[in-house]
Amino acid sequence: MNWLNYHHLQYFWKVAKVGSIARASLELRLSPPTISAQIHLLEETLGSKLLRRQGRGMVLTDSGREAFRFADSIFATGDALLQAMGHSTERRGRQLVVGVMDGLPSSVVQRLLTPVFALEPAVVVTCRQQSVADRLVHELAAGAVDVVLADTPAPTDAQVPMFSHPMGESGSGFFAAPHLAQALQAGFPSALHGAPFLYPSVHSAMRSGLDAWCDANSIAPRIVAELDDTALAALLAQDGLGVFVAAEEREGELFRNQQLRLVGRAQELRHALFAWVLKTKVQHPAVVALCRDGATRSVNRALTPRFA
Repeated sequence: MNWLNYHHLQYFWKVAKVGSIARASLELRLSPPTISAQIHLLEETLGSKLLRRQGRGMVLTDSGREAFRFADSIFATGDALLQAMGHSTERRGRQLVVGVMDGLPSSVVQRLLTPVFALEPAVVVTCRQQSVADRLVHELAAGAVDVVLADTPAPTDAQVPMFSHPMGESGSGFFAAPHLAQALQAGFPSALHGAPFLYPSVHSAMRSGLDAWCDANSIAPRIVAELDDTALAALLAQDGLGVFVAAEEREGELFRNQQLRLVGRAQELRHALFAWVLKTKVQHPAVVALCRDGATRSVNRALTPRFA
């Protein structure tokens, strides 16, 4: 029977994350030949090639991607164990670890966390961004995070006793640089047909909704870029590269901080917010405060609270 050497797995995981054996050797404080040899032993144990050289770096094979997903899960569980053993119950009650789905605007996260920072005694908040929903589910189940903030409900196929708490929703605004916005405003929304767009990527929660809205309005946008990050979209829009869509409740923020103008609004194109929490009898007091007050503390009236 083959036994998995977790040191070898960690070396492989680190190389996969940083993209090269040389960089991994600096972080692990091991020589490149040592890391290469131990990854080779891991490949012999698993019976598959995990990494291949590409240029000066290393990339994952198909088997390597599968192994990396397992390694990611294993080390998340290990982190949760260390955290659980290293903190007393009293101290953990004063700390809130929040998982944040990549792409969720920082301003939205700030507003949702406002009631937590008002608690007495004070709670120390740690935010961990993650782009993979399955990883967030695993970290929540393992106790590595106490709550997850996301713009989609929790996966329904997750084998974890959890539910998605609605935190609010708003319509959408279409934003662009002043000259482009002025050219499109009068004929909105039909004027968007053929207009340059900074479009949400296929991984974005907004993609399918925007696709459907464009189809319903007979709009075929000219996609300039596909982005998950609305902050980056705002910067590119400021350079006049195209129109982008954001939650209507961000209108004031975008007007204040960016050289942008509103092209038009679409109330039927909704942006929703959710808090993923475990179904347990005892909830972290900061999670209770966040879920109770988070939606209602939005500073913009465009956000329609859905929390009951």
